[in-house]
Amino acid sequence: MAELTIRLACLPQDEDALWAILEPVVREGRTYPVDPAASRADVLAYWFAPDKTVFVAEVDGRMAGTYYLKANSTGPADHVANAGYMVHPDARGRGLARAMALDSFARARAMGFAAMQFNLVVATNHAAVHLWQDVGMQVVGRLPGAFRLPNGEMADALVMYRNL
Repeated sequence: MAELTIRLACLPQDEDALWAILEPVVREGRTYPVDPAASRADVLAYWFAPDKTVFVAEVDGRMAGTYYLKANSTGPADHVANAGYMVHPDARGRGLARAMALDSFARARAMGFAAMQFNLVVATNHAAVHLWQDVGMQVVGRLPGAFRLPNGEMADALVMYRNL
C-alpha cells in the first residue's frame, strides 16, 4: 500500500471527502445497517454520534476510508469496544480495511478497552467476514435473518468478538 495516514476526522473540513466514502456504501444497502435512503445529514449524524470517535484513513493524501470507535455498551460492559468501517469503492482490495482494523484495535487498547465486538456483520459480506476472522475476530453468534438485503431477502448477521 502507498503512504497511509490514519487521523482523527475534523468537521466541517472533512465532510465532503467523508460523504464520498459513506454515500456509496450506504446507498448500496448490502453491508451497513443504515437506511439506504437516508439523507446526507442523517448519515453524517449517525457516523458522528456523540458516543463515537471518528477516524479517517488517507492514502497518499487522499481520504479513502473511515472508521469510528466507541464503547459497545455501558456500565459493567463498558470495557468492550465497538467499531464500524467504510472504505471508498475505488480503494477496496488494497489492505485499507485491514490497516484500519489493526489501528482501531491498537487505539481501543490505548483507550483502556479489553475487547472488540462487532454486533452486526452481514454474513453475505464474505470479504468482511474473511478479513475480520483473519485479524482475530471470532464468530460468537449468528442472528438469523437479521439484515434485509436490497432485493428483500433476509441475510444472517454475525456477532464477532476479539480480546485485545
